Parts: sequence; structure tokens; C-alpha cells
Amino acid sequence: MPKSTETNRQARLLEAASRVSRSIASILDLNLLLQRTVDIICDEFNFYYAGVFLVDESGDWAVLRSGRGDAGRAMLAEGHKLAIGGNSMVGAAIAERQAHIALDVGEERVHFKNPHLPLTRSEMALPLIAGEEVIGALTVQSEQESAFKQEDIAALQTMADQLAVAIQNAHLHRKNHDLLRQAERRARLLKAANQVGKEVTSILDLDVLLPKMVDTICEAYGFYYAGIFLLDESGKWAVLRAGHGEAGRAMLAAGHKLEVGGDSMIGTCIRLGEARIALDVGEERVHFKNPHLPHTRSEMALPLRYGDKMLGAVTVQSVEERAFNPDDITTLQTMADHLAVAVQNAYTLQALKQAHAEILRNKVYEALTASTTEAIHWIGNKIVPMTMTIRRMQDELAAGQVDKASLAEDLDLLAESAEQIVQVKEQLIGQVRDQKLRPVLLADVLRTAALQRGVPLKMLKTKIAPEAAYVTADSTQLVRALGNFLQNAVEAGARQIVAEAGPGSEKETLSLVLRDDGAGMSAEMLSKAWTPFATSKPGHTGLGLPAALHVITQLMGRVEIESQPGQGTTITMTLPVAHPSQPQAAADAPTSVFLVDDDDEWAKFLGRALGQALRRGVEIDPQADLILVEEYLEGQPLEQVLEAVRKAGVGAKTLIVTAALNVDRMTGYLKQGVRDVVLKPYTPEEVPALWR
Repeated sequence: MPKSTETNRQARLLEAASRVSRSIASILDLNLLLQRTVDIICDEFNFYYAGVFLVDESGDWAVLRSGRGDAGRAMLAEGHKLAIGGNSMVGAAIAERQAHIALDVGEERVHFKNPHLPLTRSEMALPLIAGEEVIGALTVQSEQESAFKQEDIAALQTMADQLAVAIQNAHLHRKNHDLLRQAERRARLLKAANQVGKEVTSILDLDVLLPKMVDTICEAYGFYYAGIFLLDESGKWAVLRAGHGEAGRAMLAAGHKLEVGGDSMIGTCIRLGEARIALDVGEERVHFKNPHLPHTRSEMALPLRYGDKMLGAVTVQSVEERAFNPDDITTLQTMADHLAVAVQNAYTLQALKQAHAEILRNKVYEALTASTTEAIHWIGNKIVPMTMTIRRMQDELAAGQVDKASLAEDLDLLAESAEQIVQVKEQLIGQVRDQKLRPVLLADVLRTAALQRGVPLKMLKTKIAPEAAYVTADSTQLVRALGNFLQNAVEAGARQIVAEAGPGSEKETLSLVLRDDGAGMSAEMLSKAWTPFATSKPGHTGLGLPAALHVITQLMGRVEIESQPGQGTTITMTLPVAHPSQPQAAADAPTSVFLVDDDDEWAKFLGRALGQALRRGVEIDPQADLILVEEYLEGQPLEQVLEAVRKAGVGAKTLIVTAALNVDRMTGYLKQGVRDVVLKPYTPEEVPALWR
């Protein structure tokens, strides 16, 4: 070869080596680094093939990590590897820590005949040495015999040395990156564990707590699925109580449960009281193959143990094999321990509530028994003089000795006693009972109770949260109970009563608080608040509070009183909340509905339910298809409205709507010619009954 040509080739090789050095020095992604190296070598040196092998963890094999072209891709797909020190130039170069060159592979004693590279005639294997460690080898192959010149070997060995340093840097970068990811993951897990620790102390409703826990676990750890099982009363089944995602919802809907000690990791975990981990579920003997979770590859089941008591277990699943590291296991078990305490606390609270409810029921029964007994004695005491008076009147009539003045006095006595008996009966059981409990608009019931007892609405300040807008109740009886409370406040000299309602502390309840600034109650009267006939007010039966207690208890509610002399009274009620459907326009509603009512919450509800702007006013519209009149009006007397109905001749299409039915009042209204007196509808489903 002419000297100038050789000089040009050498310069080109040095330039190529320089480009390789610049290229690989900046690449920290190992796979990209190796592929870029073999491509540059083949492109710049015009070689048939180049590949990079790295020593595996065992130190026995050199594994192909990058190869040129179709041959390289095929060998990578097969997991191509060569034994170190075996019958290959790569294995020999690594074992002997020096380059091996075959200018004619057909004559080379140590050479691996690769079926993917049938055209190889020359081969060179250069060890990759980083410091004192041989980390792999670079193989370069050509279709020509004697393809490698001395300058090729020098340039390629330089590249190999630089590649070894770059690989080591990439390894260190990957290691540092893994350590950083591990630190970030550990911080995320600790944050999640801290979140769980806070939430398990503040959430005692398992239906809220458990779903939040499985979502927190999956989000913090990036796992495929998490679920929480709790033991049923028999202790034989672990019942799914919370599951992440669509799979969890489907299993909950299906009532998914696993047998304790059966063919599942959850069942085994609970039976043994210890964690179970399957890094590859395909190799696990005890594993339930769940059709809702087909992609699970790793699973961990952690026991929920409180002392010596097994409560259930947590399952965590991943789509990756060997997905759980020691940090995961430690933090998840810590979470499971926190969760077990929360579950036990919830169970304890539930037991306390049941015990409290039982005590309350017993107290109510005692109060009702006392009320009945006292009422019977009271009525008996009233009837005795009534009976004596009637007999005296009968004797006087029989003897023909009737004194008109005496007769009038006796009749007044009988009328007074009869009226008092009716009042006692009214206080204890009311006149009319709406037997069906239904969603009732709390604001309307409070308004009706106030107007019925003569409490000005400006005196009653109402604050009702949207979540507490509806209560499940008998509206007639609830109006009576609330009316008793409001009347007591007025009689105690209150200038203002505040009614506040919001979500209750228990599931499916609301809290209603009535707070007044009246005279308050002494400690002695407060201790007898629920006692029948106990009163400090002359002319009162003392049955208002016991009757209210009876009503609220019948609704499965609770009521408490706090009061101090001169500081007013606070009544706190826990009542069942209702969730009616949203009002929608009724399809067959009358074209024209005229409503006589104040601008209140019920009027707004009715307008939405009818799908029309209700026409309202003082003057009755005789052209309306349906006329509705609110029984309790703030702006005008009901008698005035009924007189207008009579004059307009529209009684046949007029309904009086009320939250609290009363037989005597109903009879009076019907005598005045209205079509009917009906309870107000409070749900869209009830509204069509107004015209059907």
C-alpha cells in the first residue's frame, strides 16, 4: 500500500476513534451507548459486524448486550452468551485479559462458529478493562481475510479502553439513579405511611376508611391492585370490604370472599397469622387465580392482627414479577398494623354505639311507661270528679230538682276536664299519624312548626347545609316535636332561636341543633326534663319534652339538652338523613298551577318538580287548572284566602297542602268547600299525587 494511502487510512482511523470517544463520553444510557458504539465501528471502519459482551453476575458468562444489524438483533432475541474461557475468542479475551485476533478464522483453534455470522473470515476480540476489572469484550468481524492492520488494532483497542470507562460510568450513573429512585420511593412510602397513620386516627367509618386505604396504597406504590378483607362473624370467611379500581368494584358487587385456610394467599395468611409473599404467582402452590385480576404476577398478603385477634388481611398485587422490595414489605406491614388498630377501634365504637342505643331504648321505654302510668293516674283523677258530677246531675234530673246555675257550673267543670284530657292525649300521641316515614324537607318542617306555634319567622334563624336538607320522618309528628321545643324557647323568654343542621357524626345521619337565648333551666329541672308532668310553669301538663323524645326515638334518632340559668338552652338532635332524587319536570303536570304560599324552600321545590314557574299571588286565579294553598302562611290569614276561594267558586280544584295534618282543622277546611287537605309532597315521585 502506498505510504500516502496508509497515512490517510491511519488519519481516518484516528479521526473515527476521536469521534467515538466524543460520542460515547456523553452517553449515560447503557443500551444506547453500546448500540451507538457498534454502529460507529461498523460505519467508520467498514466492518461486517461488531458486538459488545458484558460479564454477568455469576462471572461465568459473557452476555451479548449489543450487536450490529439483523444478526445482532437475532442473537439478542435468543439471549446469546459465551462461556468465559470457553471455545470462543470473546471468552478467551476476557479470561486472558488480552486481545485475540484471527486473520483467518478457518485456521483459528479457539473460535466460535456463529450460524448468524456465516461470512466471517477475520475476527478480533478486545477485552473491556475498567481499572483492575474485566467487564466484558468487544468483538469486530470482517468478511475479508487478514482484514485487520496494526493501526486498526491500536485504534480499536483505544476505543475498547474508552468504552470500558464509559460503561463503568453508565453503570455508576445507573446505580446512582437507582439509589436516587430508591430514596424517592422510600420518601414516598414514608409519606404514604404517615398519611395512613393520620387517617386511621381520624376516620372511624370503615366504609370510608378502607376504600381510602387501598387507593392510597396503589397510588403511593404504583401497584396494580390492593384489597382489604375482614373476617365475618363465623370466622370461616374473609370477606372483601374494599378493592381498588374497576376490579375491586366488580368483586364487591359480587360479594367476593375467600375461605380462611383455603386455596388462597389471603386464607393462608389469616390462618397462619403471618405475611405471605409470592414473587411469581405462577410458581406459587397456594394461590387463588382471580378472573378479575388476570395480570397479577406478584402478590403479597399481610395479616391484620390486633393483639392475639385476627381481623382480616390486606392483599397487594403487581403486574411485575419480584415487584416487592424490603422497603415495600416493611412499610406495608406497618400500614397493615395501623389499619388493624383502626379496624378494632371502629368495631369498639360500633359496639359502644349499639350499647348506647340499647341504653337509650331502655330509657325511652322507661319514659314511655312512666308517661303512660302517670297519664292513666292523671286521667283517673280527672274522671273521678267527672263521674261524681254526672251522677249528681242524673240524680237531680230524676228528682226534678234541676238548678240551672248549678247545672251550668257542672257542665263547665266537665268541659274543662274533657279539654284537659284531650290536651294530654294530644301531647302524648297527637291527632293524626302519617304512618309512612319518607324524605321530608327539614326547612319546611321547621317553618311549619314555628308558624303553628305562633313563633315569628324573623325570630327563627335557620342554617341548613345542603347535605342535611332532607330528613327521613313522619312530617306531622316531627312538626309536633319541633313545635314543642320552639314553644318552650318562646315561653322561656327567648328573643332569638337559631336552628342549624349539618351532616351527623354517624353514617346516614344529620345533626339538628336548636339554640335559644332564653332563661335556661336550673340543674334540678334539667335532670327532670324528660319526666312526664314535670313542669315549673302553671297551667302546663309537662308532657311537651317527653312527647318530643317519643317522636324522635320512633325515628331512631337521639336528642340531648344542655342548659344553664340565664344562658339559654341548646337542644341537639341526631336524625336519619334522606337522599331524595333531584326534582324533574313531571310529564303530565297541569298546564296552569296557582300557589298561595310564601316564597319558601317548598315553593321552590314544587316549581322545579312541575317544570314551570309557579304563579303566585294574593288574588286567586279562577282560570288555573289546580290551586294549592299552604296551610300556614306568614303573609296573610288562611281564612282570608279560603274566603277568596269560596267567592271565586274554585273550591273543587283547590287543595290545602300542609306538613302536619290535624283532623279538626281538616274537617273545618272541608266544610268550607275545598276539595281536600293533603300532606305536602317532598320528592318528585310524590308530586303527581296532587292532581291524580
